[in-house]
Amino acid sequence: MTQKIPFLTLFSALNAQPEVAGLVSGWCVTGAEIDKRSRAIQARVLCPVFPAEELRRKVETALVRAYQAERVELELTAEAAPPEEHPLPEPPPELGVSLPEPPAEPETPAPPAEDPAMEAFRRTEEIRRQALRSLKIARPREKKQGGKKARLIFGQHEIKKDPIPMSELNLDMGTVVVKGDVFSVENKELTRRKAWVVSFDVTDYTGSVRISKFFPGDEGKALVDSIHEGMHILVQGRLNLDRFTNDMVLEPYAVMEGEREERKDTAPEKRVELHLHTTMSSMDALTPTGAAVKRAEQWGHRAVAITDHGVAQSFPDAWHAAKKIKVLYGVEAYFINDVDDRVVVHGPAEQDFHGEIVCFDIETTGLSKRDDLIIEIGAVVLRDGQVCEAFNTFVSPGRKLSRQIVELTGITDKMLEGAPGQAEAIDAFLTFAAGRPLAAHNAEFDMGFIAEGCRRMGRPFPNTALDSLILAQNLLPDLGKYKLDIVAARLNLPAFNHHRASDDAATVAYMLIPFFQMLDDMGVHTLQAINPAMVALRGKGKARRQPKHLIVLAKNQQGLRNLYRLISDAHLKHYKRYPIMPKSEIDKFREGLIIGSACQAGELYEAVSKRKDWEELKRIASWYDFLEIQPLCNNFFMLRRGMVRSEEELREFNRTILALGKELDKPVCATGDVHFMDPKDEVYRHVLLDSKGFEDCDEPLPIYFKTTDEMLREFAYLGKDDCYDVVIRYPNLVADWCERMDPLPQGLFAPKLENSAGELESLVYNKAHELYGEELPQIVQDRIDLELPGIIKRKYDVIYMSAQKLVQNSLEHGYLVGSRGSVGSSIVAFLSGITEVNSLPAHYRCPQCRHSDFDAGKDYGCGADMPDAVCPVCGTKYVKDGFNIPFETFLGFGGDKVPDIDLNFSGEYQSKAHRYTFELFGESHVFRAGTIGTVAEKTAFGYVKKYLEKRGMHVTRAEENRLAKGCTGVKRTTGQHPGGMVVIPQDREIYDFCPVQHPADDTSTDIVTTHFEYHSMESNLLKLDMLGHDDPTMIRMLEDLTGVNARTDISLDDADTMSLFTSSEKLGYVDDPVLGPTGAVAIPEFNTRFTRGMLMDTQPEDFNTLVRLSGFSHGTDVWAGNARDLILAGTATVLETVGCRDDIMLYLMQQGMEPKVAFKIMEAVRKGKVKKGGFQDGWVEDMKSHGVPDWYIDSLAKIGYLFPKAHAVAYVMMAFRIAWFKVHRPLAFYAAFFSIRAKAFDATIMCQGMELVKSKMKEIKAKMDDKSASAVEEDTYTTLEVVYEFYLRGLTFRNVDLYRSQSVRFVLDGDNALIPPFTSIPGLGETAAQSIVEQRVGKEFVSIEEFSEACPKVSKTHIEQLKAAGAFDDMPETSQITLF
Repeated sequence: MTQKIPFLTLFSALNAQPEVAGLVSGWCVTGAEIDKRSRAIQARVLCPVFPAEELRRKVETALVRAYQAERVELELTAEAAPPEEHPLPEPPPELGVSLPEPPAEPETPAPPAEDPAMEAFRRTEEIRRQALRSLKIARPREKKQGGKKARLIFGQHEIKKDPIPMSELNLDMGTVVVKGDVFSVENKELTRRKAWVVSFDVTDYTGSVRISKFFPGDEGKALVDSIHEGMHILVQGRLNLDRFTNDMVLEPYAVMEGEREERKDTAPEKRVELHLHTTMSSMDALTPTGAAVKRAEQWGHRAVAITDHGVAQSFPDAWHAAKKIKVLYGVEAYFINDVDDRVVVHGPAEQDFHGEIVCFDIETTGLSKRDDLIIEIGAVVLRDGQVCEAFNTFVSPGRKLSRQIVELTGITDKMLEGAPGQAEAIDAFLTFAAGRPLAAHNAEFDMGFIAEGCRRMGRPFPNTALDSLILAQNLLPDLGKYKLDIVAARLNLPAFNHHRASDDAATVAYMLIPFFQMLDDMGVHTLQAINPAMVALRGKGKARRQPKHLIVLAKNQQGLRNLYRLISDAHLKHYKRYPIMPKSEIDKFREGLIIGSACQAGELYEAVSKRKDWEELKRIASWYDFLEIQPLCNNFFMLRRGMVRSEEELREFNRTILALGKELDKPVCATGDVHFMDPKDEVYRHVLLDSKGFEDCDEPLPIYFKTTDEMLREFAYLGKDDCYDVVIRYPNLVADWCERMDPLPQGLFAPKLENSAGELESLVYNKAHELYGEELPQIVQDRIDLELPGIIKRKYDVIYMSAQKLVQNSLEHGYLVGSRGSVGSSIVAFLSGITEVNSLPAHYRCPQCRHSDFDAGKDYGCGADMPDAVCPVCGTKYVKDGFNIPFETFLGFGGDKVPDIDLNFSGEYQSKAHRYTFELFGESHVFRAGTIGTVAEKTAFGYVKKYLEKRGMHVTRAEENRLAKGCTGVKRTTGQHPGGMVVIPQDREIYDFCPVQHPADDTSTDIVTTHFEYHSMESNLLKLDMLGHDDPTMIRMLEDLTGVNARTDISLDDADTMSLFTSSEKLGYVDDPVLGPTGAVAIPEFNTRFTRGMLMDTQPEDFNTLVRLSGFSHGTDVWAGNARDLILAGTATVLETVGCRDDIMLYLMQQGMEPKVAFKIMEAVRKGKVKKGGFQDGWVEDMKSHGVPDWYIDSLAKIGYLFPKAHAVAYVMMAFRIAWFKVHRPLAFYAAFFSIRAKAFDATIMCQGMELVKSKMKEIKAKMDDKSASAVEEDTYTTLEVVYEFYLRGLTFRNVDLYRSQSVRFVLDGDNALIPPFTSIPGLGETAAQSIVEQRVGKEFVSIEEFSEACPKVSKTHIEQLKAAGAFDDMPETSQITLF
């Protein structure tokens, strides 16, 4: 039986209010929650009869006042069945708009020993606890929903006990049961020990715990195979202390899969959310875009709006996530009303500047026209440029003045004795004004107090008013502040007694005289002509204006284009801390847009909360297409900050907006201002806001995605019909106004290149005939037929030809271009000159008679590994070619994927390649590819650590992990892709596709990037990825130094070069204790300790194996714990394991599987989908039926990401050519490496001999071993290894030479020495180095003093370092001649 506590026993403070106590005498409380921290009360109340809604509100308001609470919610039920509901009509506010006067405050008692509110809270909480202790609480067992029985995953017996909240776990508990969601899985297979360590993190959102257990053999496979992220499980086990992490973990005895209770929207009619922020609202919201759209769709909502702060960057994700639901594309703009928010003249009166104007000022007890009162009114009349009549009166406030007001104004209580009251004084003033226009400085304040007094008196107040503050801001733009005394000083007016009404009023009059003269000079001669003239002057001054919020939704495609234009202009033209949308610009591009009034930070809500008069509210609201109200909890901060005194005031604000909507016939929509998906996510936002320094970051703000029923409960105080309208009817109406549209136009919109299709076809066939003869081999013709027709049909020819022209331009300037990604999978790309990678199977071709032999290459992975042979037709030595790469890995199965051609240009040439792109397509049609930087997990961990430390909180590592994961993915900043360029067609504008902005909102740069992250536009626009890379630069330098043509003179089967990957013998040393057995130091792709270890494990002897190793090193979960274990155990050879994504498709097809199935398996594995979610049904059986071994299938299931073979081939080709120089042209090789790739060359150490180098290496190695080395020290160690090898091979360095050293590049000196550049001196930058090179021309310095004078950019410190490096030899310090 439910325990009942008399209402007045629990809430005894109401006994002091007899008028309320009498109404609730028969009420009983059946349940209550009192939160001291948020000062909130929730209670379930049983009443003899169901009370009217008015009574509930009255009691809630009384409780707020009695307990100084911030929020009170009473859930009322009746003992008898309630009568049929006939809600009382809401009483209209007086004069249609004004909020009701708050009840008089009770007389303040003498201060008690304990704060009365806290004492009341304490007493009430104690009564509640006693009631709870008297009840027998039985926890219900978890219900099996939908009849689905929980599945036992691990253990002998099903779990019967009830779970314990994870926040209550401690080591003393021993065996416990917990229930929650799996959010992280980190299982480890210990191959050598033939065991598993199963580890995964589980949370119930009160806390988190790691489930961890060591399993010998395959005992843990059940958990390894079954547990994945997102599962809901029940775990029984023992709490232990992990001796490695010193963290509490739970060792499982049994694990059962449960069914998560999802939030559902069960209302028969659904709402539409018109105000939702995603993770693209920078460091503010955590709602994943796709998840929000899918949630709305699952709930049966017809539409959902995306309205991030000032940006549209989540539009593509929302578009892709929506299946049937309509997405409304919009923003919550940072809005400045530059048209009519702070106008000079309010009211219709018209007269010229010679007419009479009453200038006035008031002094008050404070700033609130509701709570404070007038204490002085002063006024003068300005007539024809002369100050004449005057009015002044003190006004009694009926209470003592505060010390602050006395000090500010000089007015004392004694001075106010016998003064007229508020009504009498205001009446006298208005009689003096006699309907004439009024003027004041910051007239909104002064007029507001007079208007409030008139409202209380029931007297109309129609006077037109002029604001000298706004006039000053527009006419004196050079001022930064516009207080009355500052403006007066600027106008050279005499000193006055500031903060006394009569003096201030006179000063306003004297200010208007020069202001009117300025207006006359502008051609403005009457009051009503002032406002239009001010529009052109707005924004020119230094006065700061805080932007307000505004919802802008796209109604149709034209509206979307206009929205993109407004967002672009906000970022490029109007950015001031925020991307600002001026009202004047919105008006200009308003076609197709729907404007909503937004949240409490909006213009309308602010005006309502400031209690502006009804006509002014109507004027403001009339500009909007719909008005917005939000749940009270969204604005509870106003209670905390004292901006309002009760929840009832917040309700009245919403009621006023509703009344405005009714009078103006505009829909009023209830919105949630969603910032995260579920209540449990709120803590992540607390962490984010803490990282930004918000002091109130922990205050509750439940702005989660609410269901229809939750919103109906939030707005029940409006009455049934109005509640239905604002929650359901009107949001759906606004959604109906918006058409379905795509944020990016469907299809590829490539720019036009004249005859691109014909030119591509010509290039392909000309090259094919040049290599393979007039009659092409069938395999070549078939491959061209597979690719070329589809490329031309789908208009991809422009993409190919764009890349071809860029590559050709680079080659003409002497720089090789390396291809990245899968473009090398395309024979058309090879034949047209885009890539060097020939994707045909391994084969011989004759350079003389064009004969070819593909049969001979069937057993080889690439042509470079085939034995040398001669052409049987003409006897010429064969060229060995082909890398056997399927086209499908580039353009998909069927060739319908838009090509993404990524190119590695020389870093020296990259800027020229970018300029050439502008030349090809036009400056206005090429944009840098934008990127979006989000909070990474490592950064999030830092936020979490600081958040917990500030609060002295100690949680498990699993809980830290949960909080960090919850904060990841939120936008932090934007940027630009280092080489990405986006090209739009010549007949389109960028606004047809997306907005644009500066990277990182840097207004000082001329760079303009796409607003959308560039990957989201890859299928719609031409994207050229032109990175700067060291390898082409190094090749160019090596070619210049040696005269060797890397493309034609270096064979990819050179035996001496290949030997470097297993032995250093060809370099003149063997099995060095520092460098190890291989000669791979300083060779790209194979220089790291990780890849050199891979070489030692695999002992590669052919090019195909090197390609496989490149795939291993760039993949995720491909080598360690996977291919390496298989190779070392002898289960598979290197070439049988999976190194690149293409290996899967080729192998499965070789085993006889359908090509399309093989392609799908490859795609799922290479993206990590199999690792996360397992194979699709039937795939494993299909593979096994075609003889695919179990180890191969298991290997595929571990892979997180796979590198494309074409990319690996391109990288290894470059690396092999550079390695050739290491063997055959060593001095040139080291000169190029030290000039281009060495990140930390220090001549003061590295040029001083082997012993110093070894000592420095030993010092850094010790730090690296204990993981204390900095990134710079690690880079230095890598360079030291190459310097060590340089000395080991008998080579040496000369001193830095004042006349022979270059600025940045090493110079060859004879056969065995290098001269270091000036930049090898620590701290001597390229600018200073270049100045030395320029100043030494035609000179021979006689002293260091002369050198220093000639090179002012070289500091004294640099000169000392140059001395230490031997650059000056025996040069004297000064030019003076010593005679003795």
